[in-house]
This record gives sequence, structure tokens and C-alpha cells, in this order.
Amino acid sequence: MKNILLFTIFGLLAHKAFSQQTDTVDQKAILNQIADANGYENWNEVTEIAFTFNVDRDTTHFERSWVWRPKTNTITAISDTDTLTYNWSDMDSTAYKTNAGFINDKYWLLAPFQLVWDMGNITTSHEKDATAPISKKQLQKLTIVYGNEGGYTPGDAYDLYFGEDLLITEWVFRESNQTEPSMITTWEDYMEVKGLKIAKMHRMSEGDFKLYFSGISVK
Repeated sequence: MKNILLFTIFGLLAHKAFSQQTDTVDQKAILNQIADANGYENWNEVTEIAFTFNVDRDTTHFERSWVWRPKTNTITAISDTDTLTYNWSDMDSTAYKTNAGFINDKYWLLAPFQLVWDMGNITTSHEKDATAPISKKQLQKLTIVYGNEGGYTPGDAYDLYFGEDLLITEWVFRESNQTEPSMITTWEDYMEVKGLKIAKMHRMSEGDFKLYFSGISVK
């Protein structure tokens, strides 16, 4: 009886460990699948990507432009008044402050790829049937939560909604993993350039707000 009991406990523990391992594998799989659906397999061929980040809110307009050379991690920031080129390996205080804007804008542009790049610093959960906040459609939902150490906004969370094609159609940003949304927008107007699929437009369901990209080019 004692041997049977020990075997049963060992079996339960082994099943639990296997389930946890399977869950981890499954979560990593969905991250890679979303990235691949957006053309991640072509990223290694990219030597330069340029884009302008735009925000229109009511009657105001804001924009800033970037050129990123990912092979060398060299970034050029372009504004109406100045141009600054820096490298991630050697940033002074001015570059560090500028880089915060680049990290934000790049995230909006390439969030599906960030799932892979940030895999070691996020926890995830995946629902196969969830109600999207704007369209109210039944979609898959992937929640990612960043660790509390490092980065410009540690501890933040995102809820990504997507269909069978694995392309994001809506997302929710939750600052510091709070329950209430900090921002909810669409992901729409996809374009394909050099094999990369990029959503150019993000809108809120209420108010006159849109965040969008222009001048996208890839080499």
C-alpha cells in the first residue's frame, strides 16, 4: 500500500510537472506563431527600417521619424529641429532620453516581433475564446506581462486580440498590470513590405484619436 501511495504521489507530481512544461511550450509556440504570421522569418534580411510615428488627437498633430539599422543597433532620430544618431552600445543621457521614444514607437510598429525578442522577460496566458473590447467579436486573446526589472516601463501588461490568421486586430495596454485599461486601440490597415506585415493604423473607439505610421520603408 505504501509503495502504491508513493507511486500515486510521484505520478501526480510528474503529471503536474509535465503539464507545466507543456503549458510553457504552448505559450512559446503561440508567441512564435504570431511573429511568424507577421513575417518574422524575413527579419534577418532587414538591414534598415525607416518610419514616421504620428498621433492625431482632436486638432493636434505630433510626429517623429526614425531610421533603425538593426544589424548594428544604430538609430537616427529625426525631428523638425534636430537629427540625432546614436548606438545602443554607447548612449549618453540625451540618447537615453531619446531612445525612450524610439522604444515606444518601435513597439507600436513591431509588437508581434517583440513577443519573440522579449520572450525571456514576459509571462503569458492564452485564451482561445474571448470578447474583443471594441468589435465585441469572439477572438483569441494573448496576455503578456513584463517583469518588474529593467526597461523603460517595467511591469506593464498587454492584451492582444487576434483571429485564425494570427494578425492582431485590437489590443489593450494596462500600465503596471492594473486591472483597468490604460488604452484600447484597433490594429488595422495592414501593409506588407519586404515580407513584413505591419499595421499602419490604430484607432480608439471613442474620441478623435488615431496613431498611425507613414513613410515606412525597409531595406
